[in-house]
Amino acid sequence: MQVIRAVPKLAELRQNSYIKSSAARRSLPTAFVETNRSMFPIRDSVPTVQTPVIVYTLIAVNAVVFLYQNNLGPYDAGVFTYEYGLVPRRYFDVYWATRHGYAPTGYWPFLTAAFLHGGWLHIILNMWTLYIFGASMEGRLGSLPFLVFYLVCAVASTVVHAWFNATSDVPVIGASGAIAGVIGAYAMSFPTARITLLIPIIIIPLIFDIPAVAFAAIWFGMQLLQGAWETLTPSMGGGIAWWAHIGGFLAGMIVLPLFLPFAPVRRVRGPWQPGPWG
Repeated sequence: MQVIRAVPKLAELRQNSYIKSSAARRSLPTAFVETNRSMFPIRDSVPTVQTPVIVYTLIAVNAVVFLYQNNLGPYDAGVFTYEYGLVPRRYFDVYWATRHGYAPTGYWPFLTAAFLHGGWLHIILNMWTLYIFGASMEGRLGSLPFLVFYLVCAVASTVVHAWFNATSDVPVIGASGAIAGVIGAYAMSFPTARITLLIPIIIIPLIFDIPAVAFAAIWFGMQLLQGAWETLTPSMGGGIAWWAHIGGFLAGMIVLPLFLPFAPVRRVRGPWQPGPWG
C-alpha cells in the first residue's frame, strides 16, 4: 500500500516558480483513494423511520468540498490535498514533517481527509453507500448521535491507516473509512435485513439479495485479506486504503453500544429480526 515518490515541500508548492517546473509537476503523487466496489449495494430492506437529515447534510458537505476541489487548478488542488488529506509520515517523522512544511501536531487531517475525494466515481459510490446504510443507522441512533458516531469512525479509520502506513508520504482521502463504520454498525443492528447487491462480471451485472451480516462479513474479509497482503508486500499496493476500511469497520462495531443509550426508543418492523444491538 506504500507508494514512495518524491514529495514537494508545501512552501514550494505555493510558489508559481515551483509549480511551473516540469520536475515539480511529475513529483505530485496521486492520493490513496479509499474505495473498493466489487460488491455495490443498490438498496436495503429496512424502512426509513425519519428523514435522514444528517446523512443528507454529510452528502451535501462532501459534494461542496468536492466541487471546490474540482474547480481548483491542478497544483492548488495538490496543495489542498496535502494540507487536508492525511499524510501518515508527518506524524511519525518530525524531521521529515518540518523539512516539508508540515506541522507534526496538526491533527485536523485525521478528520478532514474523510471529506475529500479523488474523482466523480469515488464520491458518487461513497455517497450512495452512505445513503443506503446511513439512513437506517441515523433512524436507529438518532440524528445527533449518528453524526458523532460517523465522525468517530472517520477519525478511527485514518488513525489505523496511519499506524499501518507510518512511512507513507502519500495523502489518503475519502469517506470510505467512516462509511465502513456505518456498515459494521448496520450489520450488528439489522443482521438479517436484505441487501440487494450488484456485482459487475465483465459486462453482465449480477443482482441478488444477501443478509446484511453476510454482506458485512464478506466485505470485511476482503478488506482484511487485501490489507494483510499489502502489509506483507508493500510494493504491490494498489492505491486503496484497506486499513482505513478495516479500522473504520471495527470502530463502528466497537463504539456502537456506547451510542445506544442516547438512541430513540423505537422498533422498526420488517422481514428480518433485529440484532443484539438492534
